[in-house]
Amino acid sequence: MKKLINKVEDVVTEQLEGMAAAHPDLIKVHFNPNFVYRADAPVQGKVALISGGGSGHEPMHGGFVGMGMLDAACPGEVFTSPTPDQMHEAAKMVHGGAGVLYIVKNYTGDVMNFEMAAELVAAEGIEVQNILIDDDVAVKDSLYTAGRRGVGTTVLAEKICGAAAEAGYTLEQVADLCRKVNINGRSMGMALTSCTVPAAGKPTFDLPDDEMEIGIGIHGEPGRERMKVKTADEITEMLALGIIEDGAYTRTVREWHNGEWTDVELTDPPFQAGDQVIAFVNSMGGTPVSELYAVYRKLAQICEAKGLKIVRNLIGPYITSLEMQGCSITLLKADDEILKFWDAPVKTPGLRWGV
Repeated sequence: MKKLINKVEDVVTEQLEGMAAAHPDLIKVHFNPNFVYRADAPVQGKVALISGGGSGHEPMHGGFVGMGMLDAACPGEVFTSPTPDQMHEAAKMVHGGAGVLYIVKNYTGDVMNFEMAAELVAAEGIEVQNILIDDDVAVKDSLYTAGRRGVGTTVLAEKICGAAAEAGYTLEQVADLCRKVNINGRSMGMALTSCTVPAAGKPTFDLPDDEMEIGIGIHGEPGRERMKVKTADEITEMLALGIIEDGAYTRTVREWHNGEWTDVELTDPPFQAGDQVIAFVNSMGGTPVSELYAVYRKLAQICEAKGLKIVRNLIGPYITSLEMQGCSITLLKADDEILKFWDAPVKTPGLRWGV
């Protein structure tokens, strides 16, 4: 294992200390329990957005804390869910009187701990909602989740909903928008190599030099199929068509609302010719941006052939898996509301424009 680390047990703490030192104008870091929060928190009268998950996916989520995105992010150990006390204390720190929205990726540990945190926050008299992101079309059930995994759409939801909260949306309005982003966003990823979790000291899985995994998860979970390495165009076509040709997807999720858990049935509508989309091509950590542009080139051709109009894009390493070589594609069907808040100013360590 070759990594720029000191002691394995200090990886997350030293990463957080470095972030705090690099961006004191944007963020602060609370330790024991660990969470990153806006330097100007709490913002009075604004809905506070909080997300989190295992470390190792940077810049998600701590790099997306700041004006126009998250108010706080809770980092667990590498590829390990954060704990309810992190989420609870973060909510108390950033709550500005308008309620708290938890944006939760669909992984079993994240879901369970954010559910516990919602109950703790509600017991404090703080209005809270949690919205699940489950956009990975590759597999329905995996090692870490029941149902579809939460991946690239999470970044888009944090940006769009963060802007809406900044603009004065109520908690109910932000939650409705987050739900809309989730059901209209779909993702799929692939890997050319494994990655190495520092505590393990060896690759998470074995992938021969001439093979790749299609549909892999952001923790290295198995995907749809392992096969011989193909060209960039062939890989892009498999990912893009897996997303575009995915049919309607219906499932029931639990949301905390008005002091109780409620089962909500959601259906993701399929993509259709004429749809406007935001296209997100993401590096899994080890893939250079030059290769992402080759993927985007082919993605744009496929979207045009399918009658989808790309109206915005995001290209780069935004939700990573340590040093894994590979990429993911996310397409989000976009209406005027989504585009308005996508274009709104944002200023965070990992994403900024319009300021």
